Formats: sequence, C-alpha cells, structure tokens
Amino acid sequence: MTQVPLVTRVRTIGVPVRDQDKALEFYTTVLGLDKTLDVPMGSGRRWIEVSPRGGGTTVALTAAKPGAPTSVETGIRLCVNDADAFRQHLLGNGASADEVLRWPGVPAMFTFRDQDGNGLEIVQEA
Repeated sequence: MTQVPLVTRVRTIGVPVRDQDKALEFYTTVLGLDKTLDVPMGSGRRWIEVSPRGGGTTVALTAAKPGAPTSVETGIRLCVNDADAFRQHLLGNGASADEVLRWPGVPAMFTFRDQDGNGLEIVQEA
C-alpha cells in the first residue's frame, strides 16, 4: 500500500488587506505581533508576514486584488492571557470588538475587526 504524504503544519494564513502599510501597523502596534517577513514582490506589492512573539503560524497581509472583497471572516483565532483586558485595548485603539462570550467549559472569547473589516477572534488561554 502506498503511503500518502501528510500535511505536517500550517505555516501561513493569508488575510486580504487594502493598504499593506496600514495593516502592518495595526497587526504590529495594536495586536502586538512581530513582523517576520517583508519582501518586495514587484509592482509596489510586498509579501508581509506577522506572527506572535516566539513564532508559530504566520499571518500574511496580502494585497487584495482590485475589486476583490476584503472584510472576510478569516476564522483566525488569536490567543491572549486576558480576553477582557485585550478587548478594552482594542476598543481604546479604535478597533471594533464584540462582547466577550462565556460558556461553561469554553475559554472566554470575542470577535473583532481589523482595519479592513476582516473578522478575527480572540480566545483567552485556559
């Protein structure tokens, strides 16, 4: 029987953004992620990746194609130590954030929108 090659990890998740500089500022300054890669791709576009300090899966801030929608539900869940405090931090920096949700046996979490309206979630570390 032939062995099927397996996916070994998730390296990068792409998020479409209208302005890569504004997105980079939001993801590094407001979310506190580190810029791990920023290289030119020609035609004024760049390949930009950010990640939590210490590494892990990166988020690529990809230039949205002309006419393509931003404001997508990314499904990305970022972890923090204190969901309530991080929500206040986001609100204090002009981001929109929903109320913190709490269910028995599930970590506290909430959704928020980045500078382009892309939906992400914050999950409190257990």
